[in-house]
Amino acid sequence: MRQTTLLRVTLLSISLWEIQAATPNTAASVSVAKSAPSNAEPLVSTHVSFSIEQDRWPDWTGIDSRNEFTHTALVNLQSITGQPPKIRVGANSEDHTLFSPTVTVVEAQFPPSSSLTPYPEATTIHVGDGFYQLSKWLPSGTHMVWGVNFGLDNATNAANMAKSIMKAFSTSEVKRANIHLDLIEVGNEADLYKSNGLRPSNWTQEEYVADWIGMATAVVEAANLSPNSAVGLQGASFAGQGFTPTGIFNDNILQSTPGKVIRQISQHRYSGFFCFGGDFALESFMSKAAVRSNITVFSADIAEVKSKGFPYVLGETNSIACHGAPGVSNTAGAALWAIDYTLQAAVQGIVETYFHEGIGFKYNFIQPVSLNRSITDATPIDPPQPPHVQPAYYSAILVAHAIGSTGSAQIVELTVPFDNVSGYAIYENGRLVRAVFINLDAWLQSSTGTRPSVHIGLTIPSGGPKTATVRRLAIAHADDVSGLTLGGQSYETADGTVDGKETLQNIKVADGVDLTSTEAILVAFH
Repeated sequence: MRQTTLLRVTLLSISLWEIQAATPNTAASVSVAKSAPSNAEPLVSTHVSFSIEQDRWPDWTGIDSRNEFTHTALVNLQSITGQPPKIRVGANSEDHTLFSPTVTVVEAQFPPSSSLTPYPEATTIHVGDGFYQLSKWLPSGTHMVWGVNFGLDNATNAANMAKSIMKAFSTSEVKRANIHLDLIEVGNEADLYKSNGLRPSNWTQEEYVADWIGMATAVVEAANLSPNSAVGLQGASFAGQGFTPTGIFNDNILQSTPGKVIRQISQHRYSGFFCFGGDFALESFMSKAAVRSNITVFSADIAEVKSKGFPYVLGETNSIACHGAPGVSNTAGAALWAIDYTLQAAVQGIVETYFHEGIGFKYNFIQPVSLNRSITDATPIDPPQPPHVQPAYYSAILVAHAIGSTGSAQIVELTVPFDNVSGYAIYENGRLVRAVFINLDAWLQSSTGTRPSVHIGLTIPSGGPKTATVRRLAIAHADDVSGLTLGGQSYETADGTVDGKETLQNIKVADGVDLTSTEAILVAFH
């Protein structure tokens, strides 16, 4: 990791403000309501949460003692919002997991690594009771979703997994740690089973519903779940739109015994896939229009789910599927994309976004253990690279600041008349408190000339705030993979703790604010 001294951070931030104030390329006025509009959506404390690939769960938590880097990275977010991110454990390896009473924690078999997939997922995972009990190492107050194997089509195995999960959360250690099980997910991306060999190629949504009811009934009985139990089921968890929440509702899944235990509906979303390689242009990925089209495709399902009284979440999401694309998912540009993506999701009525993480995956926010080969092409790293955060982690920190700690935040999108600049306003108890602006225009290492900037004039009705402070996500280039700072501070430290003096800019609201290409700002109104 590139280390940045405190002196350099402070001087760079000041010089950028001076340049922006002197040379904005274009300007526009943005209207911001001083009170929450009627279409404001909740922005919950756990809006940015995480999905963990199940096969290497012990690496994230630690076994005999907690993984301090993981713990610190999560507590950093908790210290800002007051709540730790929620954790879902499952994904592809969820449907390759078998419970074994003779296994203490986990035994897993992995295929060889390749330049395309430097850190492949396990093909077979055997787990014992100790596997689920590792939840005790998470930050106090963490709420969890655990996945069980539906792909194997073995109700006994699914029931045994559910029993072991419930057993773990009844142990004194997990209870003392204040870790809570909210939901059990029966199967991951079952709409893909007909193409990955887990079901016949002609398997239909109606057949899925019948199969799921049978498997989920075994889980509900094994875990002693009911409509009134503290733990419920997470429904759907589909990868695409071949199967949809609306479709399974129409197939009467909610009228079944396990369907009556569903508490939340999840769908998954990525902006592309790298399963077979390919070239992805970072400039095209950093697109305001693409972010919106990628999320609004779910609008009908979101409305239908909300009409049934369920929260709707992106239970697994990130930039590019199949662990991310090199030069895109691991870059600073992905941090800006993630800020716009998460806040746009909230505007569209998506309660939480669970960003998927795996050991050595390119799109990770957090790399919790040392890595001995490159995440982009599997070339050896000697000495190994120690645990570290990647650029996307800064998006989680900025969004956490946007959410705040009151638990009452609401959000609306602002009309920003630039093709690639987004804006959002955040309210607490109906009052304007913060705004976020993201400039997705890509300033690359190969860019030349003067770095462009825009000036945003803030038009707030009489009686609104007059002054504000600005916290900047400073990025040298969109294709950088390190060296970011937020408010003059870095999280690229050996232990994950924040480093550096906080550097904020005081402004008069009437003067507006400048924003360079490849930058995001958080404006806190006074």
